Amino acid sequence: MKIHPTAIIDPKAELHESVEVGPFCIIEKDVKIGEGTVIESHVKILSGTRIGKFNKISSGGSFGGLPQDLAFKPETKTYLEIGDHNHFRENVIFHRGTIEGKGTVIGSHNYLMGNVHIAHDVIVGDHNIMVQNTMLAGHVVIGNKVFISGSVGVHQFVRVADYAMLAGLTKVVKDVPPYATVDGHPGLIVSLNVVGMKRAGISADVRLAIKRVYKVIYHSGFNTKQALAELKKDPNPAPEVQKVIEFFETSKRGVVDHRFVSGGSDEE
Repeated sequence: MKIHPTAIIDPKAELHESVEVGPFCIIEKDVKIGEGTVIESHVKILSGTRIGKFNKISSGGSFGGLPQDLAFKPETKTYLEIGDHNHFRENVIFHRGTIEGKGTVIGSHNYLMGNVHIAHDVIVGDHNIMVQNTMLAGHVVIGNKVFISGSVGVHQFVRVADYAMLAGLTKVVKDVPPYATVDGHPGLIVSLNVVGMKRAGISADVRLAIKRVYKVIYHSGFNTKQALAELKKDPNPAPEVQKVIEFFETSKRGVVDHRFVSGGSDEE
């Protein structure tokens, strides 16, 4: 194991023999770190943190700290769980959960830039990118292949669905549906995330079908319940279309409103 002599590691922490730990890191007891993970300098990893394989952690991060919740009791047994092949840049802050036996969960293949804050009980999927100063409040759920630009704030209990994109400085207070681009203060849907869909290999026909779904929801004159009923008349919708319908049906906070026009091609 490549452990810098200035690092302080509790003997009850479990580190794979291939883990590298840089200068002035602190790793507490009840921590597990998997194969191939590299930890740079001045990183603090607190009790209850589980980190998977082949992660790269840049300097100054704090992992598994107490939740910023005034009602939380420090003796409550919760955790922070991190998957594999993530890259966390400088000074990220991730807190553990607040509910006994549960925790904050971050998936795999995510790239989180400097000063990203992930609060208690957040769930993050796979292959997401979060730019500098992203802030996720408690109980937020982020799907897969989401792109969050710089200095975005996401309100507690909000869901952000797969392939969504949040523009810089956006304030997100309601759920963000799949394939949408959201901008503003508060955030509104301004377009579909066509670039993200193309990169994901979603065909032009399916992209057009997704756009038609949003036209029915936002431009048909129906309320949301009526629009969803209209969309469900299709006996064989594409899986991507079904994903949009199910997201609207299951939203508890309500879904962000829109600001995009109904005309134009599927490239908008």
